[in-house]
Amino acid sequence: MTTAAPALSKPAAIDPWRRKARLAEWGQRAVLLVASLLVLAYALGPVVWLVVSSVEDEAEIVSVPPHWLPRRPTLQNYRAIFETPEKTVTYETSSHKDPAAGGYIPSTAKNLLPGMANSLEVAFAVVVLNLLVGVPAAYAIAKIRFYGRSAAVYSILATRVVPDIALVVPFFLIVKKLGLVDNILSLIVTYLAITVPFTVFVLVGYFEALPDELDKAARVDGCSRWQALRHVFLPLAVPSLVAVVLFSFLASWNEFLLALMFTQTTASQTLPIVVASFASDFTISFSFINAAGVIAVVPPILLALVFERYIVSGLTAGAVKG
Repeated sequence: MTTAAPALSKPAAIDPWRRKARLAEWGQRAVLLVASLLVLAYALGPVVWLVVSSVEDEAEIVSVPPHWLPRRPTLQNYRAIFETPEKTVTYETSSHKDPAAGGYIPSTAKNLLPGMANSLEVAFAVVVLNLLVGVPAAYAIAKIRFYGRSAAVYSILATRVVPDIALVVPFFLIVKKLGLVDNILSLIVTYLAITVPFTVFVLVGYFEALPDELDKAARVDGCSRWQALRHVFLPLAVPSLVAVVLFSFLASWNEFLLALMFTQTTASQTLPIVVASFASDFTISFSFINAAGVIAVVPPILLALVFERYIVSGLTAGAVKG
């Protein structure tokens, strides 16, 4: 009996340390959870407000204190977008109407869907041409040893440090000489000049991370350079291709400055220009602009959902070698 007492006292002495370790672990998890919720609220808060306010009237949007749930939800803004009303808004018809009463539709509302179609056309054209130009260029720089290879890589990097606004005047002169002013082809050409260097830079890093033995084995088996790229490297480069597709699409979809300079009529204006025109009327309808913003974010979200499994691996492709 005298020897068993010390053995039973050891767990009692250890329990406080285990309890402290568990409390410390729970504290760390609680801090991480709170921090994650704060970051999530910071990132998703504007998006939630955009969606909620698109089904509210003007009085609810500017109410104090603000509320997150609409009291009188309405779909009149979305109906106005898809029904494309032909009613012309003039100073006489708009100045006597209180925007807080709701139902105010900008005169350029009918241009939203054509502008969205132009944005989709430009974005998909830029994505396809980016892949056609950037993939062979990146493969050549990564796997073919030629004189001036390093200079080519540094030249591509140099183009990314030039701000886009510094290129507006040279781009405008080129577009004017080509006769492409007020034509969506002008946007495709200029967007390619901005996105192709990034595409090549990302793909070069990914192709260089792939073993050179794959290229040599394909050449020994009788493959040409094009066949080696098509049958060996492209299937392995799907994550990086998804990354450049997303970048090219989003850069073209959201671009505003060049589209403002090179387009003048609704036949060629893209979605950002049309949405900006909603704020140049006699009165601003915040609920209508937010409804247009909800429609504008749908295509990028759908694209991200389709390629969700490749996004993270594609963005980190080529970052680590070995």
